[in-house]
Amino acid sequence: MRNFSYNGQPSRVVFGAGSIAHLEREIDLLGAKRALVLSTPEQAQQAQAIADRLGARAAGIFARAVMHVPIEAAREAREVAAQLGADCAIAIGGGSTTGLGKAIALDSGLPILAIPTTYAGSEMTPIYGITEGGLKKTGKDARVMPRTVIYDPELTLGLPVAMSVASGMNAIAHAVEGLYAQDGNPVMDLMALEGIAAFARALPAIRATPRDVAARSDALYGAWLCGTVLGNVGMALHHKLCHTLGGSFNLPHAEVHTVVLPQATAFNAAAAPEAMARIALALGAPSAAAGLFDLARDNGAPVALKDIGMRSEDLDRAADIAVANPYWNPRPITAAERGAVRELLQRAYDGVRPD
Repeated sequence: MRNFSYNGQPSRVVFGAGSIAHLEREIDLLGAKRALVLSTPEQAQQAQAIADRLGARAAGIFARAVMHVPIEAAREAREVAAQLGADCAIAIGGGSTTGLGKAIALDSGLPILAIPTTYAGSEMTPIYGITEGGLKKTGKDARVMPRTVIYDPELTLGLPVAMSVASGMNAIAHAVEGLYAQDGNPVMDLMALEGIAAFARALPAIRATPRDVAARSDALYGAWLCGTVLGNVGMALHHKLCHTLGGSFNLPHAEVHTVVLPQATAFNAAAAPEAMARIALALGAPSAAAGLFDLARDNGAPVALKDIGMRSEDLDRAADIAVANPYWNPRPITAAERGAVRELLQRAYDGVRPD
């Protein structure tokens, strides 16, 4: 048994079909009176439904969350929250909306109640990311951790299949890197493996029957587990590459994770053989990297950067950024590894299935 340290993150989770019915109770438990409801423009209708439900307890709606949390959007949302006298924020949606809530909390300490409608997992972490000047900067701060998370699978029934699969692969990435994290521990290992297995069941079922509540519940359960892993242990090369490609080249977050994950897993395979064997077992596949690729491809998700907006002429710059300030990785990323990282990106660009 390896040595480890473990600290549980303080958060309250309410899980189950129809659990949105407990929203008012959860706001009371936060001691809040005026909630600012956050969403993306595409989910403004859901935000309005939450505000209508709350009536006078809704301070207002800010439906302008966007990918990668540009600092301009964060500043505007903070100003709106202050002007309206909001004493909590309700983030309904995916990682973009939760990220905006975190940006508000980072500055104001406003408590966040998250209602995830995708599988991003951001709601279970003290990690924030803000993009400024074309670079996405991430950090950790206990103030940004949502105090309460309501997981209601019924709110995810309308999530398009393609988006569901990409969002699920994004979540799996947290578990994969958690299994070979420098500061990993047995509790997170168990959650990571269970999360991967839940998505391996859920994604094919969602593709077959998009409004299957049981499959949606499995996926949201997986999102909670994988997000908890992300919130408790450090990430490695895969996340560094995705932060680079998303923040510096404005590629869609979940799709970037989907494409890069099999290639980053293959890159690290020889350096983390035990983790790879456990990932493969959770997937029910002979190989971790190939199993991840097949799970994405066979369920209609993109597997090539060229198909999600990346330009081939930007691959060199992406490799330079990733190597210049690397995260810890089981296969150390040094200047000498720049060529190998560039080859990884090329394989991701072309959509090559790992051996």
